[in-house]
Amino acid sequence: MSPFEHGEVFVLDDGGEVDLDLGNYERFLDITLTRDNNITTGKIYQSVIDKERRGDYLGKTVQVVPHITDAIQEWIERVAMIPVDSKEGPADVCVIELGGTIGDIESMPFIEALGQFLYRVGPGNFCLVHVSLVPVLNVVGEQKTKPTQHSVRGLRGLGLVPNILACRSSKELDENVKEKLAQFCHVPAENIITLYDVPNIWHIPLLLRDQKAHNALLKGLNLHSVAGEPDLDEWTSRTRLYDKLHDSVKIAMVGKYTGLSDSYLSVLKALLHASVASNRKLTVEWVPAGDLEDISAKEAPEVYAAAWELLKGADGVLVPGGFGDRGVQGKILAAKYARENGIPFLGICLGMQIAVIEFARSVLGIHDANSTEFDPETANPCVVFMPEGSKTHMGGTMRLGSRRTYFNVMDCKSAKLYGNVKFVDERHRHRYEVNPEMVCQLENAGLSFVGSDETGRRMEIVELDAHPYFVGVQFHPEFKSRPGKPSPLFLGLIKAACGQLDAFLQKNGSVSQFSADTTSNGHAKIKILQNGHSPKSGNGLLNAAYGNAVVCPWKDVNHC
Repeated sequence: MSPFEHGEVFVLDDGGEVDLDLGNYERFLDITLTRDNNITTGKIYQSVIDKERRGDYLGKTVQVVPHITDAIQEWIERVAMIPVDSKEGPADVCVIELGGTIGDIESMPFIEALGQFLYRVGPGNFCLVHVSLVPVLNVVGEQKTKPTQHSVRGLRGLGLVPNILACRSSKELDENVKEKLAQFCHVPAENIITLYDVPNIWHIPLLLRDQKAHNALLKGLNLHSVAGEPDLDEWTSRTRLYDKLHDSVKIAMVGKYTGLSDSYLSVLKALLHASVASNRKLTVEWVPAGDLEDISAKEAPEVYAAAWELLKGADGVLVPGGFGDRGVQGKILAAKYARENGIPFLGICLGMQIAVIEFARSVLGIHDANSTEFDPETANPCVVFMPEGSKTHMGGTMRLGSRRTYFNVMDCKSAKLYGNVKFVDERHRHRYEVNPEMVCQLENAGLSFVGSDETGRRMEIVELDAHPYFVGVQFHPEFKSRPGKPSPLFLGLIKAACGQLDAFLQKNGSVSQFSADTTSNGHAKIKILQNGHSPKSGNGLLNAAYGNAVVCPWKDVNHC
């Protein structure tokens, strides 16, 4: 999916690549969705074609109605029974978002399917919320209801009657406008909700509560007897804190898609969560990576100077993920500036890879160090194509979804930020990774690979020890950040940028570089590695390892 067309490509735990809407649901509701929570036309048609090829329809003519519409309803009912909140049993309510605009040809099978679904389950089990725009004419300030009237008429003509109208507008709806909508759209006035512009998006749940939107939903679904009042105290206090923040923290976002902020929506939200938790007002300076390059200095000196001024005026630097070689040199220069000047730096996915390339070029003196993504014939590949990857098929062939990262070194900033745990599960989306053959050389020069996968060969976290905060990660920590639970690595960046990191880490405590678990009988557990792999439990050597043993730091286990 191109970020220019879809915005951010959000990655789920199971590796599903979806659009940014599902990311919003995960953040707001603090749930974990799967690829099956994303229903597309392609998935539905593919499932029906597969059934037809297997002979499930016994040779009947396959049509949109009933086969496609039945497949949509079956998908909804199946996925609705799968819990997404880590609790047992199905949820009480399943939220279905039907995207697009009423009248779009793409949405027609889905609208027909939901019309049939309403007829099957009955009105008390189905509540339709229709979201519509109520524009305001700036010349006279009048709120126009005609677009909503027409969309509701089109919806009713397709067999669906809205129970609730959620009206988007720049300002709160006037009472006479509500009455007009109620009269022409056949929706009770108390079920017409105004979603007007607010200072920040966290106000929206409070706005819905204040207008009793939850009562309209509970009434529509006959759930009044089992539901209590919304408990939004924590949410309210966080929203008020957000509005009162004055001291700012400025982060330079050095990326490729800076012209479309939705391309980095989860990164922006993760920065916001971390800044609010640090009592700082977030300011993001968008720095197009290409504008930092030498060629820009020749072709557009004013643009070049402005980009560098933004970078040098920032409290911290963040280089997000991306694909392709456009702007890579600019990202490398940004990483070099942050490394040499002690500016807090966080590199994500490609951001980590360019940090490694920059270190190899500047510190090791390997001037032609590169990634095989940008130069397949490079003599000194710091970053290489994954051995299990496919170079012929693009879709879904990356290392996707939640994967486990083990800390090789416990006495590092990343491990402390994560709470001194031995491993973390974070989401991935990449095809290239740090060349394991160069790890030893890079570490000897001062770059520390503090986290890796279970094999010890795939590098996941890199740090620069003698730096206030210089961290690169192969995974995407932004996808699991929540308003009340900011991503630890983003929190580290913001706190370092505010000068709060050292005090924060001291408060959390520190761990020695080598930490052994103990069994119930007090003996130390020794992990035995064979060619970088952990043997199966029950290995005879494990039981005999209570005598003398040679121990080396975990990160050096492949080189001892």
